[in-house]
Amino acid sequence: METFLSADDIRSEFSRAMSTMYQQEVPQYGTLMQLVAEVNQQVLSDDPALAARLEAADELNRLGVERHGAIRVGRADELSMLRQLFAIMGMVPVGYYDLSQAGVPVHSTAFRPIEDEALRRNPFRLFTSLLRLELIDDAALREKAEQVLAARDIFTPRCRTLVALHQQQGGFTAEQAQAFVHEALETFRWHAETTVDSETYQALNRQHRLIADVVCFPGCHINHLTPRTLDIDRVQALMPTRGIDPKAIIEGPPQRRVPILLRQTSFKALEEPVRFQDAHQGTHMARFGEIEQRGVALTPKGRALYDRLLALAGSGSDNQQHQQHLAEQFRAFPDDEKQLRQQQLAWFDYRLSEQGRRQPPQPGETLETLIEQGRVVADPIIYEDFLPVSAAGIFQSNLGDQTQARSAGHASREAFEKALGAPLLDEMALYAARQQLSLQRCGLA
Repeated sequence: METFLSADDIRSEFSRAMSTMYQQEVPQYGTLMQLVAEVNQQVLSDDPALAARLEAADELNRLGVERHGAIRVGRADELSMLRQLFAIMGMVPVGYYDLSQAGVPVHSTAFRPIEDEALRRNPFRLFTSLLRLELIDDAALREKAEQVLAARDIFTPRCRTLVALHQQQGGFTAEQAQAFVHEALETFRWHAETTVDSETYQALNRQHRLIADVVCFPGCHINHLTPRTLDIDRVQALMPTRGIDPKAIIEGPPQRRVPILLRQTSFKALEEPVRFQDAHQGTHMARFGEIEQRGVALTPKGRALYDRLLALAGSGSDNQQHQQHLAEQFRAFPDDEKQLRQQQLAWFDYRLSEQGRRQPPQPGETLETLIEQGRVVADPIIYEDFLPVSAAGIFQSNLGDQTQARSAGHASREAFEKALGAPLLDEMALYAARQQLSLQRCGLA
């Protein structure tokens, strides 16, 4: 009987291969990765307690491999095929993101692992957006875009064959997995040759730069990869010293003692040469490098407070002023783990300490007492998902567009799930289940 590779192994191999490819295509991304690694090492050296805690929570090993990427597709069947491709790597669709409200004509999900062990091994995620052609105002242009998209196949024949083989035999041998990674990468590779003439490209680009990016190329090229940092403010400040031009504003919550959700920034999109079908030359802007700093996942109550404070803070063009204004608004959001836990604003993973294993919880003992006695440890559950406003902000800043209100851009989760061919998982339910399971393991539920 042949031995199959685990989905975690295949995902790790794929994410490494994609990173290597993207560093070759966008050398600045390699520079950014080096900077993030240096900053992370400095943070851990300066804060031994943080380093020890991350190691105890099994978070340290994944820090260097952690990254997410983003892709965009134009057709429902492309999205459905991606779902099948990512399933081979243990990545499933979690959450629904409607970016049309921020003037970006797509809706999205995140393909990611969901099991604890898989997340510890490699939490690689791909934020995947489907173009909403109905948001193209010009009917003739919309029809043209549909025709262009209908004529392409973003997957190689061998990739399709291998996906079907995996479904048939329930796994891949090492040799088959290697072939799969090689073929799957072709879907995400950059192509400087467009599938349209210069006039069609310009017409779609005027409608929205992202529409041109999705429609006019033979594949769904990876448009950014994102390493995880422990100090996003330091990386933002240091980027210019490495010849990297950062976007103006760090998206998400302000700097805090206890980081929450997700903060993101990036370097500005590169202007890359492209050739059109009518032999004209031009340039295209879509691809960039991003960094993220992840914090604790918030409960529905915590998320409601976060959304309200973020809306009050608004946005700005100067990062220092914006961060100060954010910090003022977020004084209303508790910034220590005990309050976050007691007010049920964030999710936690509970485990017995060495003392707790020697002296297990007894009936009638409260969780708070056990934590105070040091018998139970509460580790923040890292947020594994994305922020719609942050994602849209990154898109807009790199596409050079001002936010456009689109009255037609109503959320359509049902249409997205139909295109996907499967239901979307609810991220809140996943965090709640993980917290509950950890309590059960401690004998507290």
